[in-house]
Amino acid sequence: MSVINTDFEITANELIAEETYVLRFRSPELAQQLLPGQFLNILTSTHIDPLLRRPYSISDIDGDECEIMFSLLGKGTHALARKRPGDTIGVLGPLGNTFGYEASFGTAIIVAGGIGVAPFPYLSRVFREHEIPHITFLGTRSAARAVTRGLSNVHLATDDGSAGFHGNVIAALTDYLDTHTIDNPRIFACGPNAMLMATQQFAHEQGIPCELSLESEMACGIGICQGCPIEHRQRERKYALVCTEGPCFDSQDIVFHEHHHA
Repeated sequence: MSVINTDFEITANELIAEETYVLRFRSPELAQQLLPGQFLNILTSTHIDPLLRRPYSISDIDGDECEIMFSLLGKGTHALARKRPGDTIGVLGPLGNTFGYEASFGTAIIVAGGIGVAPFPYLSRVFREHEIPHITFLGTRSAARAVTRGLSNVHLATDDGSAGFHGNVIAALTDYLDTHTIDNPRIFACGPNAMLMATQQFAHEQGIPCELSLESEMACGIGICQGCPIEHRQRERKYALVCTEGPCFDSQDIVFHEHHHA
C-alpha cells in the first residue's frame, strides 16, 4: 500500500445534519486502496493558518470517489465547509490501520458517538457486501445532529430525548441487550473519549471483543512528531502512536487517562 500525497478535485460538499458535512473528491488510486478504519490527513487551507493537516476518517468509498465527514469545530473545518465542487484539496493517505472486520464473529455491533459516526458508512458497506450481520447504535446530542446515511439497522440515542432512546449510547445498547440476544458479537466503536471509556468498560464487563477507533489531535499523521500517544498494555514501550499503530485498537490494550480529551 503506497501513501499518496497530492491534490484532488472536490466533487461534492453538502450539509447532511446540523453542522455536519460530507465532502467527496475523486481519486481512483485512493478508492482502490483505502480500507474501513483508515484515515486521511488533509490540508484544509492553503493559508498559513491553520498550518497543519487534520486527520479525517474515510467515511465511504463509492466507485472512484472518496468521502470524508466532518463537523464544524475550528478554523480547519470551517475552511473545509467553504470548499465547493471544482476546488482542490490536499490529501495524504491512506494512513493508519483498519478495523478487524475479517475477524471471526457472529454479529457486529457498531457504537458511534457524535462525529465518531464518520468511519461507519464504509464499514457498514463492507458488512453488507459480505452479508455480515450488524446493528448500529448511534449517540448524538439531538435528533438534528444524527447522521444515519449509509448506516444499517440504526438505534438512535439522544441526550435531549428528541429522538430514539433518551440517554447515552451505552445505556441504549445495555437496554437493547436486556431484551435481545446477539450471538457471538464484536463491538466496533468510535467517538469521544468519554464514550470510548464507557464502551471499553461495557465490553469488558460483558466479555465482548471490542475495537476502538481513537480520535486524536495529530500534526504529521505518519509517526514523526510523536504528538498522538496512547498508553498501550501490549507494547514493549509504554505508548503507542494513534497515527501509525492505530487508530483502531483492541479495547483491552488501551489505557485511558482523564486528561485525554477528544
